[in-house]
Amino acid sequence: MSIITITSILVTFCAIFSYINFRFIKLPTTIGIMVMALVVSSFIMLMPAIGIDILPSVRHIMNGIDFSETLLHGMLSFLLFAGALHVNWQTLQNQKYIISFMALIGTVLSTALVGLVVYHLFPALGFNISFIHALLFGALISPTDPIAVMAILKKAGVPKTLETKVVGESLFNDGVAVVIFITLLGIATHGETTASHVAMLFVEEAVGGIVLGGVLGYIAFIMLRSVDNYQVEIFLTLALVMGGYELASALHTSGPIAMVVAGLIVGNVGRAKAMSDHTKENLDNFWELIDEFLNALLFLLLGFSLLIIEFNQAAFYAGLIMIPVLLLIRYTSVILPVSVLKRFRSFSPGAANILTWGGLRGGISVALALSLPASEVRDFLLLVTYCIVMFSIIVQGLTIGKLAQRYN
Repeated sequence: MSIITITSILVTFCAIFSYINFRFIKLPTTIGIMVMALVVSSFIMLMPAIGIDILPSVRHIMNGIDFSETLLHGMLSFLLFAGALHVNWQTLQNQKYIISFMALIGTVLSTALVGLVVYHLFPALGFNISFIHALLFGALISPTDPIAVMAILKKAGVPKTLETKVVGESLFNDGVAVVIFITLLGIATHGETTASHVAMLFVEEAVGGIVLGGVLGYIAFIMLRSVDNYQVEIFLTLALVMGGYELASALHTSGPIAMVVAGLIVGNVGRAKAMSDHTKENLDNFWELIDEFLNALLFLLLGFSLLIIEFNQAAFYAGLIMIPVLLLIRYTSVILPVSVLKRFRSFSPGAANILTWGGLRGGISVALALSLPASEVRDFLLLVTYCIVMFSIIVQGLTIGKLAQRYN
């Protein structure tokens, strides 16, 4: 099938599922779409029992979609830019210490702790894993994804400062986690390496991404300021995202971090000094639509990914065990900065609990797992990751609103 045919099928499913969810099920849109995709996937897997076997054909279609490539080198640039575009810089500045700690130190700490647990746990379940692959799993499962939870938090009426913490941390820890993952994958692929080489690779990716994002964002701002035509200005932001991400890949810097920085510049400096009210309205509507569409497509693919994941009993049990372990590690990485900083500033009631339970794992974790070289290790880690992500999105995503309301 051509990419146009596959995309047409997926968009049709997105539209039908979102309609059914809006009319009858009433779940948050992305979660509703994913749940229906899971139900359809399960039904397709059970159909051979009644003499109808379309599973091979459907798997062939799904295998034609490189989920990792589609998300990491396609959707992610748009999603991160769209998210950063609507983050208020002043509010972000006020929360910079806890966001910085959680996005950088918290992600590194989570990677290390998860790696240590996995290195000792998986062999006990009958699956031996090297320490570097244990750390790789720690890196891919550490980034949090606010896509499914943000609308719920807004509806629950959580304070704006807490909402900014969730969004800000996720925007930056996505980029940090991808950098850590790429660094560790390089070590796993090329064997032993020196500490200085690892440090240089990390700096090249992370600092290079920040610098590139700043340069691209400033160039875009200068161009936006020189015109007053919303069509042209939307084209410029599209070029910034698509061309900027490709340039980051060519320069071996972090595309995700570059897009976050560029989005913050355009969304704050550009919005304040380079756009008319008419342009702001059209630009916001355009990027909100892009964000909603790609999120729906992402969660649809997550649901249908069940069809291409090989079941392994040990991996399934490992996934179930890792769910409470990850929540405990997440709570640790949240409570440390909150405990330190609460001496100098106030926090919303229940901030640590909401940040812990609202730290959902999502499509990035699955995409990173799929990007591992094909092997028994990848298949095992993929199922473990999938179990964690499904619990995170469905259970945590559907209950975080009630938890947030308890503290209002």
